[in-house]
Formats: sequence, structure tokens, C-alpha cells
Amino acid sequence: MSTVYIRLTSHGAGVLQRAPELERLIARATTTARVDNWRADAFRALAADGVSVPAIGAVALRAAVAASGGAPGRAEPPVDAWVCVATPVHFVAGMTSVSLTEDGVLHLDAAEALALAEDFNRVFGGAGARLVANPAAGMLCVFDAHFDVATCDPADMVGGEVFAFQPTGRDAPRLRRLMSEIEMWLFDHAANRIRTAAGRLPVTALWLWGGGGVLTSTPQVQGWTSGRDPLFSALGALSAPGARQAGVAVIEEQPGSAAWAQAQDRWLAPAVVALQDGRIERLDLSAGQRRFSVTRRFGLRFWRRARPWWESFELEVEGKTAHGI
Repeated sequence: MSTVYIRLTSHGAGVLQRAPELERLIARATTTARVDNWRADAFRALAADGVSVPAIGAVALRAAVAASGGAPGRAEPPVDAWVCVATPVHFVAGMTSVSLTEDGVLHLDAAEALALAEDFNRVFGGAGARLVANPAAGMLCVFDAHFDVATCDPADMVGGEVFAFQPTGRDAPRLRRLMSEIEMWLFDHAANRIRTAAGRLPVTALWLWGGGGVLTSTPQVQGWTSGRDPLFSALGALSAPGARQAGVAVIEEQPGSAAWAQAQDRWLAPAVVALQDGRIERLDLSAGQRRFSVTRRFGLRFWRRARPWWESFELEVEGKTAHGI
């Protein structure tokens, strides 16, 4: 039997609203767990036992290579190359710190991503690094040499001070130095002047993370994926949602918001029906560092009191307005 894994990526920006159906499911969950790496947790729903989650950047590059019929811009990267995700972000500098605001993880359109990649390769190409604009308008940084570093997802930095999330490890100084040089390159970049004139946040940095050695093939998984995520988007929609197969849905809409109603109807409600009908074995609900697992017998726990969803997931809501508590 299969698991449907729903990951909520909203950071609770703006006014917080209750989401009764979601909260009812959380309250009646069979188990709850703390997860440090939600992608590795979700990947298990699609992969065979013993298959480890691959490096995000490596899978994304493999997908870009497959989509273009060859590596973008030149031949296949060398086997000892290292590739990471290059997420455009907008940092805000304070008197004593630099932070990433709730709207600071940026999404570029395909033309913007391609233009930045071309200029990056003109400026930094001789340093053994090149930027790739992949088909999903994301960006990857490919290095000729391997990096021994540990990095953080920029989503984990939202609302926090950036310094605490800097790369660590033997080769971290090299990667941090390049990230600083990229910030200087982006300062007053033509692309940012266009964004600012259009009322959009400028790209102040490229956050390099999720790196690993290049892959010669995409990991074998079964099921379906949906949503904008560098790992699961690269794995692709392997079968139609709603089938008797596992699936991972990454949902950006904030629970309780106007946009949430459509996401709930598309992903949450069908998963609950599939659970009740016995077509799937488990429904996992994940946000922050918490995961709640719901099984078919969840209706028997009707006495459990529902709490606001952000409290259940232990999300930081300081300074935000909450309605419907």
C-alpha cells in the first residue's frame, strides 16, 4: 500500500487563518514525528527500501540534461563535478545582521534566469564554475571540482539571521567566498534595475545549497509528484495523482487563506477519500520540522481537540495576526 505525502511550505506570512479540515486530520493523526530533512522523509514514499535521497542539485541537473537532450551549454559535466542549487534571494541588511524576509526567496521567470546565467558564465566562467538555467526557471551552479560542505535550504532561513546558516565543512570558505563575490556582482546589476523599476524585489544573492556529485541517471522511484520544489519537480510526474500509488505534493498556499481552498480540493480532499477507501495506506502532513501520519481509522479519534495548524507544526508566528483562534 502507498503513502501520499503533503508538504506545506508556507511560512505563515500575513494574517493567519484557521484551516478546519487540516486541523481535524492533524488532531486525529496516528503518529507524529520530528524530521530534520523533510525531503528525505518524503522521498521514502516514492523509493524502494534502502534507496537514499540523492543530492538535490544533482537530480535537478540530470533532469535539465534529459530535457535538453544534452547538458545545457556544453557537453556532459566531468564525472568528478559537483552541482548545487542556486536559489535567488533578497537579503535585508540591518544595523548588525542580515536576514531573509518571508518574501525573500525569489522565483525568476525563464528569461531572467537565462540572462543571469549567461552573464554569470561570462564573469565567473574561468573560475571553474558555471550557472545553468534549468527548464523550470530555477538555477544550478556546476563546479569542475568537488566541494566537501554542508549547506542549508534557504527556506529554513526565513525570518532568521543569515550568518547562522552559512555553509560549513572543509571547503566552506571557498563556497562562502564565491557567494560573497556573487553578491558584489549582483549589486546594481542590470537585471535588478529592471526588477526594481517593475516594483519587484532585487536579487541580492544566490544561495548555494543542496550540492552533490553529478549523477549518470535519475533515481528509480514510483509514484507521482506535484508542486514547485527543486528535488520533486526534477523527479517529475511519474503517474497520475489519484491512482493507487504513492505521491508527494508540495503546496505553497497558506492553510486557511483564499488560495488554500483550491489546494485543499485538489490534494487534501482526494487523499482523504483515497485513505477512507483503502486505496492508500497513509497520509502524511508535513510542515516545518513536524510530520503527522494519518491512517484509515482516523475517524475513531473524534474526541481529540483541534488546534491552530501553525501551533501543531510549531511554526514561528511572532508578530503575525491570527484570526479564528
